[in-house]
Amino acid sequence: MKSKVKNKSKLAKELGVSRGSLYYEPKMPEKDLELAQAIREVHSKHPSYGHKRLAIALKTNKKRILRVMKKFNIKPPRRRLQKPAKSDDKGNPAVSHSNLVKNLCPIAPNIVWVSDFTYIKFQDKFLYLATVTDIFTRKIVGWHIAMKHDVNMIRLALEDAFRRTDTTPEILHSDQGSEYTSGEYIQLTEQKKIRISFSAKASPWQNGFQESLYAGFKLDLGPAERFESRGQLIEAIHLNVSYYNNQRIHTKLKMPPQEFLALYLKRVNQVETQLKGVRNLSKKRGT
Repeated sequence: MKSKVKNKSKLAKELGVSRGSLYYEPKMPEKDLELAQAIREVHSKHPSYGHKRLAIALKTNKKRILRVMKKFNIKPPRRRLQKPAKSDDKGNPAVSHSNLVKNLCPIAPNIVWVSDFTYIKFQDKFLYLATVTDIFTRKIVGWHIAMKHDVNMIRLALEDAFRRTDTTPEILHSDQGSEYTSGEYIQLTEQKKIRISFSAKASPWQNGFQESLYAGFKLDLGPAERFESRGQLIEAIHLNVSYYNNQRIHTKLKMPPQEFLALYLKRVNQVETQLKGVRNLSKKRGT
């Protein structure tokens, strides 16, 4: 026994390390396994989370999250869906509105809203979801579900946003789909004194806010085939909008949109209270 201890001491001396380190069993594999399990648990509730959102949710370094995901081959699900045929809008008149949000970074809610719609295939038919999103808070402020995509669908989504926020934006951005370039839609925005902004033709990245939203939205919603009826699917879409606004972490915000909005309004209220106090103090000193 003494011989073994002596050999350990000799080896440790030769290696330039302490003898105790030769008895150390690394805990990293065990910790990685625990983190992998935690990642899977988060994915069960938030299927679309990549390593950045996972790092925020688990309060862990994103590089470690990425390493463990690669080690255990953990990936958010990716689905390819059949796209519905698009209507031909070559006959639409050319629009004169340019992209007003290309280099714009709003610093408050309701300055820039973006509008778009997506499709969800169900029982060999397509269901359409039109949304209006506030760029500053990333919150879906209005939406509408329909069986066909037309100007009425996007108009109702926009009117829903007016009702829910009790306001209008300064700028409303979208692509140049026939629904958005229609006279009825343009007239509605002009009545509300909203400035229209359009992405360039065949440039979906210029409305990337919405493109990114829908990619994660469909993953969180899950396969439509799991619903027995259209009514169940529609209910799930409404619940998923609520989940997106109130629970799902947005990578840029590092929190859900509604939480970000509440924090912003709280700070604004604090500043206004401070300014009011300064004004009152100035008045007292002036009298």
